[in-house]
Amino acid sequence: MKPHLTGGTACPPGGRGMSVLPIAQPWSIRAIRSAAVALILSAVTASAAEEMRLTYPETPRTDDVETLFGVQIADPFRWLEADPREDSTVAEWIDAQNAVASSYLETLSGRSIFEQRLALLNQHDTVMPPVRRGERYIFQRQSAGDDQPRLIVREGDDGSESVLLDPNTWTGDGTKALAEWDVSPDGDFVAYAVQVDGSDWRSIRVIDTVTGEVLDDHVEWARFTTIAWSGDGSGFYYSRFPAGEKGASFNEAVRDHAVYFHRLGTPQSDDRLVHGGASEKPLLHTATVSADGRFLVIYTSALAGGVAVTVTDLSQDGGQPLTLVESHDDQWALVGTEGTRLIFSTQMGAPRGRVMSIDLADPEPAFAELIPERPDAVLRHGTGILGNRIVLNYMVDAKMELERFRLDGTPDGSVDLPGAGTAALFHGEPGRNDAYFLFTSHDVPPTVFRLDVAESRVTPWEDSNLPVTLDDVMVEQRFYASADGTRIPMFVIRRADVTGAAPTMLTGYGGYGISMVPFYLPAAIAWVEQGGVYAVANIRGGGEYGSAWHHAGRREQKQNVFDDFIAAGEYLIAEGITAPDGLAIQGQSNGGLLVAAVANQRPDLFAAVLPDVGVMDMLRFDRFTGGAMWIEEYGSPAVEDQFRTLLAYSPLHTIREGADYPAILVTTADTDNRVVPAHSFKYTAALQDADIGDRPHLLRVATGAGHGQGTPLTMQIAQTAEQWAFAARWTGLDVTSMD
Repeated sequence: MKPHLTGGTACPPGGRGMSVLPIAQPWSIRAIRSAAVALILSAVTASAAEEMRLTYPETPRTDDVETLFGVQIADPFRWLEADPREDSTVAEWIDAQNAVASSYLETLSGRSIFEQRLALLNQHDTVMPPVRRGERYIFQRQSAGDDQPRLIVREGDDGSESVLLDPNTWTGDGTKALAEWDVSPDGDFVAYAVQVDGSDWRSIRVIDTVTGEVLDDHVEWARFTTIAWSGDGSGFYYSRFPAGEKGASFNEAVRDHAVYFHRLGTPQSDDRLVHGGASEKPLLHTATVSADGRFLVIYTSALAGGVAVTVTDLSQDGGQPLTLVESHDDQWALVGTEGTRLIFSTQMGAPRGRVMSIDLADPEPAFAELIPERPDAVLRHGTGILGNRIVLNYMVDAKMELERFRLDGTPDGSVDLPGAGTAALFHGEPGRNDAYFLFTSHDVPPTVFRLDVAESRVTPWEDSNLPVTLDDVMVEQRFYASADGTRIPMFVIRRADVTGAAPTMLTGYGGYGISMVPFYLPAAIAWVEQGGVYAVANIRGGGEYGSAWHHAGRREQKQNVFDDFIAAGEYLIAEGITAPDGLAIQGQSNGGLLVAAVANQRPDLFAAVLPDVGVMDMLRFDRFTGGAMWIEEYGSPAVEDQFRTLLAYSPLHTIREGADYPAILVTTADTDNRVVPAHSFKYTAALQDADIGDRPHLLRVATGAGHGQGTPLTMQIAQTAEQWAFAARWTGLDVTSMD
């Protein structure tokens, strides 16, 4: 999940004498839309320097005011919180905003160039590491030109392949996607989740890997789920909400999440409740099954940065669940099992992570340290027992290192990776010497490698067939000081021949302990190819240096996140990497909150701002869909000291009247039920209503898309091309054809 934050004052955004229209009159919005389109289409732009004068759709204001802890909070655009799928007035307002944005964006010559180049940069195969069952390999491949990845079955390491599932054929516009999936222990079945229009809701089906037949089994109401087959292959565990929740209004909060077991060949009404259900606060429960099929492990998250852990021994008839960890304070992840001994990675008592084991055969089982914390590195989740070794993935200054250990915790050497980058998605089994993982970096496309565990040897398993060369792309890691002196790492990507100040795209996230590790991004390469700089700041709030780094950027410490990001921009200018008027910033979800908040705090520092699906109203975020689960990260608007922290940076409430703002292009999606689009709607309305200069402040709303995952590739390319062209216009990047 990705939420967002911002900065603010107690004063509502100022108006410019706009007339107040009753929101019950939809004709007023239609009239505004028609007038806006007519004005925009009739405008003529003589050159890039002669900007058209934008006329925004007039957004009616209401008298909504709340008094919170003695502070009056005006909320004149609250009517935009209505679901546009249910409220025609909001839907027509969106149409009007899209018309204005489209008309402006169509004047940017760089858009078509970026779109063509992004299409080429995405013309390669993206393959995920295979799950191996016997001699059968099952994996995802997104071939050049595919909107969605397919699920492939390969018989043998070099054998024939067949397409098991092809989401590209499910709809004509690519808006149905394959989400979570898992293979039965014998490899004969795959349970898979279907995602529609980018929604977090899932439907789960089962397919026979030999015949390709889709079984009658049909599971609904799944959301925030994993899929985990039982050891005997009789069925699978999944997570869902109560029946009837799917498709609920954006104002409907999530509740009563639970893990169920579905037995093959039975109706969903017979599914057995395994864990969870009604609770006093929002909790998410997800299941995994150990590689030997013996233990069911359930993680319960309050989105506090950690999980509670419950284990059931499935080998015992009527085995009862045993709670191993009660609090939600620390991260835990199953590394593997050896008989009755379970091995976990955790940050309990070790902010950078260590490995603990517990033997359930002991009369009084208790955790004992197996592999201690490294003072110079952060232990990443995702590796485990491969072959007869424990393979651990460590992060040092946001780059990965692999280390081997014997099952008793004795160090057993390291594994050389292909370069400085990110290793992830390890697939392998105890007792098998071969494992598979994904490696990528800022200048290395995602590539699947085979790991010979015994020999510590890494070889390519499947190449990406990239259609362009990245030889002239230079990746450099730098470190800079934040406002309080904290040392922050930042990756700077540019062409080797770009040595002076160049238009720069700076991005970051800063929340939930999520690390901004190196990965290949065609959008970044498209910007760099044009002579620009792409920079990634590893700010606090992430997990780059463990749980302490995360906690230094959450709740009452959130301002550290914004200070770190502002300092990154100042550093780029001071070092001559970018010019004072050449800095654009971009962020998604919690990163959208980040860039909107710093734009309010330092509008003078940035030329262009690109907040995507951001959390903008920090005083009401907990009232929509899963927003209540973000309280552990942000704090609660219902608690006075936390309310005042949130108000101080809430993007919606801290827009600075009279300041000269950068150009802003806000993007969201109409079916995003994680960070509901009302955040972006209200924020855009407030920007357009405020006296903050003449640069454009636009809203672009995608249809049939959600929070990012599952969005068709063609839609992703079109949106990025618009964002990059917009940023290029305001940073001075000269966009030329690469033909």
